[in-house]
Amino acid sequence: MVFNSLTFLVFFGIVVAVYLLPLPWRYRKLHLLVASYLFYAAWNPPFVVLLWISTLVDWFVSRRIPLARNTLHRRVLLVASLATNLGLLGFFKYGGFLLENFTRLIGLLGVQYRPPDLDIFLPIGISFYTFQTLSYTIDVYRGSLKPWPSFLDFALFVTFFPQLVAGPIVRASTFLPQCLIPKWPSRSQFAWGVTLLVLGLVEKVVLADTLMAPVADLVYAQPLAAGFVDAWVGTLAFSAQIFFDFAGYSTCAIGTALCLGFSLPDNFRYPYGAVGFSDFWRRWHVSLSTWLRDYLYIPLGGNRRGSRRTRANLMLTMLLGGLWHGAAWRFVVWGGLHGSYLAAERFVKRRFGHRRWGRSTSVRLLLVLLTYGLVCLTWVFFRAQDFPGAFAIARAMLVGGPNLLKLGSFNVALVAATTLALLGSHWLMRDRRLEDVAAKLPWWARGVALAVLLILLILSPSNDRAFIYFQF
Repeated sequence: MVFNSLTFLVFFGIVVAVYLLPLPWRYRKLHLLVASYLFYAAWNPPFVVLLWISTLVDWFVSRRIPLARNTLHRRVLLVASLATNLGLLGFFKYGGFLLENFTRLIGLLGVQYRPPDLDIFLPIGISFYTFQTLSYTIDVYRGSLKPWPSFLDFALFVTFFPQLVAGPIVRASTFLPQCLIPKWPSRSQFAWGVTLLVLGLVEKVVLADTLMAPVADLVYAQPLAAGFVDAWVGTLAFSAQIFFDFAGYSTCAIGTALCLGFSLPDNFRYPYGAVGFSDFWRRWHVSLSTWLRDYLYIPLGGNRRGSRRTRANLMLTMLLGGLWHGAAWRFVVWGGLHGSYLAAERFVKRRFGHRRWGRSTSVRLLLVLLTYGLVCLTWVFFRAQDFPGAFAIARAMLVGGPNLLKLGSFNVALVAATTLALLGSHWLMRDRRLEDVAAKLPWWARGVALAVLLILLILSPSNDRAFIYFQF
C-alpha cells in the first residue's frame, strides 16, 4: 500500500473516521497500532513478525537496562538489542551481498565455491524502523531517556504507519510524549495536513514520476551512449526525481500524521540551496544524517581528537551511511565521495573561512552551484545499475561521450527549467518554513493553490512506481 494509490486513500479515510470517534484515548491508540500493522501487512504479511521481534526485544531490553547489576550486564543487554536488530537487518539486506563478495574473494585465492541461492526478499522499511527502535534502546542505555511505561505507546512508536516504511526516522523522545495526551486535530491542523498530503503526492506523481523519471530512465538505460549534454540532462533529471520522490514521501508522512494530531520532524530543508556539503547534510534526509551524527560520528570521537581522526570519522560515517542505502559497492562509493567532500570542506574552511569575501551573496551563490554540481556527480553512482554504467555517465559529464542518444529539445528544456526552478526555490526558501510562508497568504490564495495541486494530481497519468526509498 503506497500513498499514491486509491487503496491508501480508502484505508486512510476509514482510519481517520474511526480515530475521530469519541472513544477512550487508549482504544484510539490501539486502533492506530492495528491500522499500522495492517498497513505494513499489505505488502507481505509474514514480515510483520520482524516488527514484533524488534518491538519485543527492545521493549524488554530497555526495561532491564536500569535494573542491571553492573556495567558489564548493561553492555550485554545493549549488545543483545544491537545483535538482534542489526542481525535481522544484516541477514535480509546484506546476506546476499556478503555471500557474493565472499565467493569472489575466495575465488581470487583459487577456491571455487558455488553458494546456494538464498533468494532473500528485503522487508520493506527495515532500514528505517531498525534505526528507529535502536535509537530508543541506546538512549535508555546512555541515560538520556527513561524506559517508557506503556507498551502500547512504544509499539505504536515503532510501527506508526505514516512514517513506517520510509521515514522520517523519529526519535522516541519526540514521539512518545505525544502519546500521553489525547490527540484531536484542530481544523487548521487537519487542513494543513491534507494540504501537505496533496503537495507530497504532486511532488511524487507529477514532478518525480511524470516529468523527471522518464528522462533519467532514458539516459541511464543506455549509459554507454550518453554524450556530455545527455549525461548532464539525465543526471539533473534524476537529482530532481529523487528529491521530489523522497521529499514527497516525507511530506505525505508529515501531513498524514498531522491529520491524526501527531507532529513528525522535517526531513528536508531545501537541500539544493545548501552552501557546502555540511550544510547539504543538515538539509537532506535530516533524520538519517542526525541519527548517524548522534549514534555513530560522535561516539567515534567526532571532531574532538584532531584533524586526522576527524577526517577518518567523517569518512567512516559516510561510508556506512552509503552502505545503509543499499547492498552494493556503488552506494559505498556514493558515501565515500560525500565523506571526501566533507573532509575537503573542513580543510578549505580552516584556510579561507575567515575571509570576508567568502560571506558575500555572489560567492555564496557560486558555492550553491558548486555544491549542487558535485552532489549531482555522486548521484551517478546512486542511480546507475552497475559500475561500467556509472563510470560511463561520469566520464561523459566530465569530458564528453559518443552522444548517440537523442533526448530531444523538449526534454532538455524541461529538465533545464525544472532545475532552475528547483535551485531558485531552494535558495529563496533555505531560511524559511513553508508553513510560515503559507500562513502569510490570504485564505483564498491558499485555496486556489490547493485547487491547482488537486487538478495537477487528477490530470496526471497514473503509474505504479513505488517510492525510491522503499528499496532501502
